[in-house]
Amino acid sequence: MPAGAPASREVRILPDGKAIAARAAQIFVDSANASVKERGIFIVALAGGSTPKALYGLLAAEPFRLQLPWDKIGFFFGDERHVPPDHQDSNFRMASEAMLSKTTIAPSQVHRIQAENPDAEQAAQQYESELRNSFHLSPGQRPRFDLVLLGMGNEGHTLSLFPGTKALQDNGRLVMRNWVGKVCADRITMTAPVVNNAALVLFAITGADKAPALKAVLEGPYEPEQLPAQLIAPENGKLLYLVDAAAGSMLQNAIRE
Repeated sequence: MPAGAPASREVRILPDGKAIAARAAQIFVDSANASVKERGIFIVALAGGSTPKALYGLLAAEPFRLQLPWDKIGFFFGDERHVPPDHQDSNFRMASEAMLSKTTIAPSQVHRIQAENPDAEQAAQQYESELRNSFHLSPGQRPRFDLVLLGMGNEGHTLSLFPGTKALQDNGRLVMRNWVGKVCADRITMTAPVVNNAALVLFAITGADKAPALKAVLEGPYEPEQLPAQLIAPENGKLLYLVDAAAGSMLQNAIRE
């Protein structure tokens, strides 16, 4: 186990991506209703990727659709590609097509990253301002999300925090423009300290190609410059990994269901 791994971390191996999406949907519903009962609002940071897409599809359909207080949910995005919102690679477009456009939510409930801005640094600064204003933050404060959804790449990246990139360094920023040489493109991403202030962080990971990196992230030495997913360690919240049998095939310390 990496140094500093949170005691509240839980790793569960489910049979496949379908099972992960179903479990994540129930967790989403339970978290939303608990937050609304306690504070009158539920604030979530969405992720891109195929597994979240399956989750969003479930949430927008029966029976989960009827169990959610849609009008009391605030939707944010953990990261975005430097593309317009109608681009095929846009995380916003995926979430919109899979879930947001199929609900009765108001446009004001969705806080997307303005990634169509030609200047990725401006887009990052704009989204940081959006977070500060939406959460009414004072200088030095971080937003407190009720739920942050994450995935992981086969080299151990999460959000758009890629190995060896500048956004891995904690410089006090909430959102950063991150140049990723691997894909020769800018990304706009929340930073790890923002995620680490969340009440619940849920990783959904599928595929045999993720197995070596997942083993290294969870059970190898702490090397976040190589394995950025290791940076995610909530300070006052819970960290839950839902992984399929293929992705979790190398793990020794996990709950197999």
